[in-house]
Amino acid sequence: MIAESDIAGPLDAEPKYLQWTPVIAGALAATALSLILVTFAAAVGLGVSSTAPTWRDASVALWLLSGVYLILQAIISFAFGGYVAGRLRRPLAAGPSDQVESRDGLHGLAVWALAVVLGATVAALGGVATTARPSPATASNSSAAEPVLSYELDRLFRAARRPANVDLRGERAEAGRILLTSSGHDGVSADDRNYLVQLVASTTGLSPADAERRVDNGIANARTALNRSRRSTIIIAFSLATALLLGAVAAWAAACAGGRHRDGAPLPDWMLHSDRLARRRIVVQ
Repeated sequence: MIAESDIAGPLDAEPKYLQWTPVIAGALAATALSLILVTFAAAVGLGVSSTAPTWRDASVALWLLSGVYLILQAIISFAFGGYVAGRLRRPLAAGPSDQVESRDGLHGLAVWALAVVLGATVAALGGVATTARPSPATASNSSAAEPVLSYELDRLFRAARRPANVDLRGERAEAGRILLTSSGHDGVSADDRNYLVQLVASTTGLSPADAERRVDNGIANARTALNRSRRSTIIIAFSLATALLLGAVAAWAAACAGGRHRDGAPLPDWMLHSDRLARRRIVVQ
């Protein structure tokens, strides 16, 4: 008769503390599910920012709903990946339940970390693929204001008649850099405002008075757009931080649950307590 110790040594003698096959499988599963949920949200119009000018009309409730959805999809995705890793992890030896659960939880955290890196890589590759690399001739004519203030710049240089093949990228970039200062404490300086009035008047053919009114409206609209963009950026930052932190907790807990299902062990006490409460509510109803 062969003793159990002859088949597998003690827990501390296991050659690998971290098994990468379950971790990679869980990370891929979490990333795939996250992409599906994020794509669905983008398709139905959930988002706190966009390159289109109409996103500024979104209500605060839509912003908050988008942030909550971002958190929920992260919890679901990371929990799914952690459960896959915990269920697939192969225990090489029997050991105390707390050590087995710790190993399952660490595999869940590894899934979370790898999935975060994969998601960031996919997002970076998508941004590079959708953004054309500017040539050296046009690099100086680019402006950081274009993604946010493109509509304001269109209205600023709108003209009834303009010769064909007129390149306004330089003027737009310069005007955009000036409009970016409108969100500061001091706003657009008087010299910049006067220069912008002259630039608009010479480009569009408007009278000085009409060009001055258009510039004042453009500065006010740019200030509003930049403030809304700043608020949406803050919401995104807090939502992402919360989603990642809660995703780590969900990955750990799901990996532990997957490990218990793998070993045929009962769920943790807090899961059993939640399940009993849910059953009691169903019986009462």
